[in-house]
Amino acid sequence: MNRTFKVACIQTNSGADVQANLDSAIYFARKARDTGADLIALPETVNVMAADRVILKLHTEPEEDNVALHAFQDLAHETGAWVLVGSLLVEVPGSEKMANRSFLLDDKGIIRARYDKIHMFDVKLGGAENHSESKYFNAGDKLILSTTPWGKVGLTICYDLRFAYLYRALAQAGAQILSIPSAFTRISGGAHWHVLQRARAIETGCYVIAPAQCGIHPGNRQTYGHSLIVDPWGEILADGGEDIGFIIADIDLTKVDEARDKIPAMKYDRDFELFKS
Repeated sequence: MNRTFKVACIQTNSGADVQANLDSAIYFARKARDTGADLIALPETVNVMAADRVILKLHTEPEEDNVALHAFQDLAHETGAWVLVGSLLVEVPGSEKMANRSFLLDDKGIIRARYDKIHMFDVKLGGAENHSESKYFNAGDKLILSTTPWGKVGLTICYDLRFAYLYRALAQAGAQILSIPSAFTRISGGAHWHVLQRARAIETGCYVIAPAQCGIHPGNRQTYGHSLIVDPWGEILADGGEDIGFIIADIDLTKVDEARDKIPAMKYDRDFELFKS
């Protein structure tokens, strides 16, 4: 197993036009591959973002008929890169709600892992910035760890970032890389994005790859951008800023071992009792 490779995060500004969204994401993915990326990571809801739930439902297809999924499978096969499709909106048989689902594709375009977002973004940020994902999406209930040619990747999505126990469980199960594709709001992103991504890397001794949406989307939804690649010591290797494009960085998984040898916190969980006074 080769422990060094290049990872790229694609930063997009997805809207209601699925084909335009795919064209943009695939354009930057090809450029990233030309720059040497072995693993190309795309953001959350890369296929469509719309304030109108009717539009979302119109573009929500089951896996077997999912236009975006097939396009990214073709991309992986064409380029010979592994592709992390940060998430697509997917129809769930027998349910009125959708799944927000991440896919890990190998270099032949074969699905190696699926992950449905566990934590629903039900928040009140103030003013018109309120979200109730649980009204429209089924929450996942399975934590996913997948093997790549370089190491093990733990799959999560966006709001999961705030639930540290997920990442500890993934790291203790063998994850060396954590994927956190996102469409983080501008309000919360400016306050919390960088510090939380670095914290997840530091706490687990993992690399973090976090491709993100950016800019203004339909319904005046605003996302923060700043796709990140963070090393196991918490150093930011690349930051996507506020515009569409891609970032790329070298990954050396021996640094995971080095960070965990220095601070072996993953090994020392303790049982305790909680007392209230």
